Amino acid sequence: MTRTILHVDLDAFFAAVEQRDDPSLRGKPVLVGGSVRRGVVASCSYEARTFGIRSAMPMAEAMRRCPRAIVVRHHMERYAEASRRFFGILGDFSPEVEGLSLDEAFLDVTASERLLGDGPTIARTIKARVRDELSLVASVGVAPIKFAAKIASDIDKPDGLRVVLPDQLLAFLHPLPVGRLWGVGESTRGVLASMGLSTIGDVARYPEAALIARLGAVSGPHLAALARGEDSREVVAEHDPVSFGHQETFDDDHDDKGELAVILLDQADRVARRLRAAELRARAVVLIVKYDDFRQITRRTTLDSPTSDGGALARTAIDLLGGVVIEPGRKGGRVRLCGISATLLEPRDAPRQLGFDEAARAKGERLGDTIDKVAEKFGKTAIRRAVHITTPGDDE
Repeated sequence: MTRTILHVDLDAFFAAVEQRDDPSLRGKPVLVGGSVRRGVVASCSYEARTFGIRSAMPMAEAMRRCPRAIVVRHHMERYAEASRRFFGILGDFSPEVEGLSLDEAFLDVTASERLLGDGPTIARTIKARVRDELSLVASVGVAPIKFAAKIASDIDKPDGLRVVLPDQLLAFLHPLPVGRLWGVGESTRGVLASMGLSTIGDVARYPEAALIARLGAVSGPHLAALARGEDSREVVAEHDPVSFGHQETFDDDHDDKGELAVILLDQADRVARRLRAAELRARAVVLIVKYDDFRQITRRTTLDSPTSDGGALARTAIDLLGGVVIEPGRKGGRVRLCGISATLLEPRDAPRQLGFDEAARAKGERLGDTIDKVAEKFGKTAIRRAVHITTPGDDE
């Protein structure tokens, strides 16, 4: 049976959310990321992309290309909320939604077409709802296979809608460069070029046995099948998240555990807010530390009882930090990045064994719930821990 697969992708997601929420950023080159000197670009607006800036580019290089770019620190809570609403929209069109990240997903709408219209009609409706309800822009690809749907969503960005009908599949794929094939990176592209293969059509016409001889028994058949328009992978419904985390690269290295503890407290509060928004608790905490020589270590512990209390997560992470070696003045002894991750997640309403300190644990979570309500009504900066209050004008 011919399937109808949609790939839906929110355009410049992080940057678009920032521009949506701050009108002064609209129409300007916006870079979302951390440290200007050491961070990388997590997302950039289309105004910034005209300067050749792309995601994952070092922030320093991006600023060299566009000195007037506006750097905005990421606000994961906003992105998570927009993502939750985005996936809620997608779920109205099919139960078969496979999330690839916060801002993109596959949908199999084959069984929905009789009630909701054909694939292009559903795609246009999704785009309209994303624009009307989220004030964001989505690009959509419609095709009979996942491979082609993903390419189709990307090819007409931003605000694209490309439909690839079954009888047009090979005509769509074959002129494209081999780099569009899933699994082809710089190395494989070089091998294919040495074989005289520059387009997907070239790969489709090349003897599969010769491909296997050069690329191996896994990559050879895989690329040959994709080039022929064969992709049997099904849309796999969304799985529950396995962890929530937050980490930060510093402008200047840290060698004071007291300063790092204050940072971890803020990170733990951010993670706890996301846990509560998802109606989850965490049973394990992971501390991430990267030194100034780029060595990275992790420390993990399991809690006696799962929690969504930021204070409890922070105390655990700070305890783990106590066992980490930090040596001021020595290369490899200072910290350039630290973070916290909450894992072993379970529903907040799941049964659990009560402990002797249950009253204190419940109090911490109730406090978190109250803070969430205040933040929802008055904004994230309306209520903060005293240790995190900074001078007016400082970034959140």
